[in-house]
Amino acid sequence: MRASAPADPRSSVSGLFERVLVVTRDDEAGRAAVETALDVAAAHGATVDALYVVDTTEHWDMVVERRERTGEALVEDVESRGDARGVDVEKRFRYGTAHDEVLDFAAAHDADLIVVGSARRTGLDRLVHPDTLPVRVQRGADAPVMIVGADDS
Repeated sequence: MRASAPADPRSSVSGLFERVLVVTRDDEAGRAAVETALDVAAAHGATVDALYVVDTTEHWDMVVERRERTGEALVEDVESRGDARGVDVEKRFRYGTAHDEVLDFAAAHDADLIVVGSARRTGLDRLVHPDTLPVRVQRGADAPVMIVGADDS
């Protein structure tokens, strides 16, 4: 009986994820999440869904319009970064409450991994906003959730 050569460890990882959902935000943690999602997708040959959720809890037209422009720029940036790495990126928009929209999108599009950024919080912010987007997504997601800090990239 001949011993077989050990399998290439990279081959067992390749294809582990087919769809990576990254929640885009206009802050350091959001940019770190994008970089991480693109790295994971490149390593696994996955497609990235770059999702921006326009928060409509404030019904001010000017605020919503500004968020739409910001989101458009963010997902365009993810697409161009993905092109540079050979990663397919699909630009996605949702309107509503961020965690609900992320969870609904992930379930509807069979996301294999959700990547979301989390900024460091201190003092009063921790008391005012005890349940952050990453925590809510992590609690409700059927897929694994990778939470990335600004200095994790």
